[in-house]
Amino acid sequence: MPDTGLEKLAEVVVGYSTAVGPGDVVRIEGHPTTTPLIQELYRAALRAGGQPTAQLVVDEAVETLLAEGTDEQLQWVPLDVRWNLEHGDVWIALDGPENTRHLSGADPAKLALRLKAREPYQARYLERFGAGEFRWILCAYPSEAAAQEAGRSLKEFEALLHRAAFLDAEDPVAAWTAFGDRLDRIASFLERTSELRLVAEDTDLRLAVAGRTWICAKGKTNLPDGEVFTAPVETSLDGTIRFTFPAAIRGRQAEDVRLRFEAGELVEATAARGEAFLREMVGMDDGARRAGEFAFGLNDAVTDHTGSVLLDEKIGGSVHLALGRSVVGTGGENVSALHWDMVCDLRPGSELYADGELVYRDGRFLDGVT
Repeated sequence: MPDTGLEKLAEVVVGYSTAVGPGDVVRIEGHPTTTPLIQELYRAALRAGGQPTAQLVVDEAVETLLAEGTDEQLQWVPLDVRWNLEHGDVWIALDGPENTRHLSGADPAKLALRLKAREPYQARYLERFGAGEFRWILCAYPSEAAAQEAGRSLKEFEALLHRAAFLDAEDPVAAWTAFGDRLDRIASFLERTSELRLVAEDTDLRLAVAGRTWICAKGKTNLPDGEVFTAPVETSLDGTIRFTFPAAIRGRQAEDVRLRFEAGELVEATAARGEAFLREMVGMDDGARRAGEFAFGLNDAVTDHTGSVLLDEKIGGSVHLALGRSVVGTGGENVSALHWDMVCDLRPGSELYADGELVYRDGRFLDGVT
């Protein structure tokens, strides 16, 4: 992304997404590839009156830890990370991997142990976020590895991120505000719904959403962004769903994932590839076998699978289901160390019913719904 684009992105992240103000303690972290954006974010945070720190994330260190660390070392959380989650004001994390498959050989059991050890800290920062005490954002960066994973040249991937973050608009913040109004209308309709039924190829899934809150993702916690999501009633999921895109987490993935639920509990999980990894993850704890999120992807600037969950879950015409932890603010009650978003493309052929009425077809809400 050209320097002017990075400066514009930094201003959106600092000024709009995280609203950095005087005295705010700001942690900025990313892979070495993201250094140009880290520098622009640091400058923007200083201009806003914040107290920024910058931290590089080295993927190979995590790979070494999983390969050579003891159980005690795997469960240790660095002191600076603990302090920031408890006392910091803003956390800006950049997703620009040097190698998207760096954990492909990691032991799933060790990965699960590491994730489980971080559950209390995840719960704490989500608690602070929900109370308005802590702002955070995960922002995509155009690295060579991410572009290759997406099957694009670096220039093409940069252009995709530029469009999807609305940086091509004369006033990106105004564009996000207008987009947010559209999401609000969709959420308002869904708030009046008690049950959803999704029907697509190899998919027939029912879930209750009565009493739950639908949240609009308007570029405040992810960039690019663009989804409306809630937590389904934990005991309500019934039926099957097949995910058309590979389900990826922590550099590992499972392909052609198919899940079957009864009374909200996952009773069958298969994958054409990576099934052992899938089973290890869903066996992490009791909450990993229930869904903590159901969402509609609504960013039409993201059209194709990229291999990055941050982007893929925003694809206009998709839905995603997350196994594990419920998101703060939705009313969900599921507790887990896992939160695994799995994306399903509904554009080739699908129907979604709200309380028995057809409201969504082939990846689009019908006219008059919103």
